[in-house]
Amino acid sequence: MGKFRFRKRRSKTHKRREIPIRAMIPNLVTLVAAASGITSIRYSCQGHWRSAVIAIIIACVLDGVDGRVARMLRATSKLGAELDSLADFVSFGVAPALLIYFWIMEKVTHGCAAYPFRGVFWALALFYAMCCAFRLARFNIMIDNGPTQPYWKYFFLGLPAPGGAGLVLTPAIWQLHTDSPAFQTPWIGCSILFLCGVLMACRCPTISAKSLRVPAKRMVPVLLFVMFVIGMLVSQFWLTLGTIGVFYLLSVPVCGIVFLRLRRRYEKYSPAPTAPTVTPPAAV
Repeated sequence: MGKFRFRKRRSKTHKRREIPIRAMIPNLVTLVAAASGITSIRYSCQGHWRSAVIAIIIACVLDGVDGRVARMLRATSKLGAELDSLADFVSFGVAPALLIYFWIMEKVTHGCAAYPFRGVFWALALFYAMCCAFRLARFNIMIDNGPTQPYWKYFFLGLPAPGGAGLVLTPAIWQLHTDSPAFQTPWIGCSILFLCGVLMACRCPTISAKSLRVPAKRMVPVLLFVMFVIGMLVSQFWLTLGTIGVFYLLSVPVCGIVFLRLRRRYEKYSPAPTAPTVTPPAAV
């Protein structure tokens, strides 16, 4: 009788925890994005550059979807945030670095002038991947401790990981479009790896589309432009992607100039901070 009561009380205290299906959907989308990045690594090892680039593009699209799906379903969690960072490191740090490295080494054969520097190429690929890891770690700790000035809402602090992956793949995308060996050189590949790594690790402002607003009178021209870009993606996919990558790279110095102007305007018209008053300690 005593054992029966003990089991009955134990069954009441240990209730079975159930998780709704909708809470699992954002994590599944993130896992598919990570799987797409790992698949890109496989295609890069086999020399299938077209498939490897498309796999990273799919990971970029899914990375932009999972957060919105989580907020729409009200299924945000700490597990999803950590899983998203790990998936981003694989898809936008490791996969692009290996793709560009193997893409470079395809032309660096024995007897080539760049053959003695193949260790440097691998070091730059590692440099890019580690800068991506640093960028993601800094983003995680800045969610609650980021810049609070109002002009920062239009910019990212450093190059975001998907943007860095898109930029580092731009020479390979142009090579896929033109079939020209001029783009598939170790000097272009190493330069883009180093540049994108530095832009992700530094604190330079880059454009953020989250807070951009379109005036009502310009909505129709913007929609027409978006439809034109979609049509170009359907008809000239690689040319459009390469052009977007070039314009995105050119936007970095433009964002720097705009950021400095906004900061000067804010510092000019904002009131000067007052010195904090110090209360003397009470006498013992």
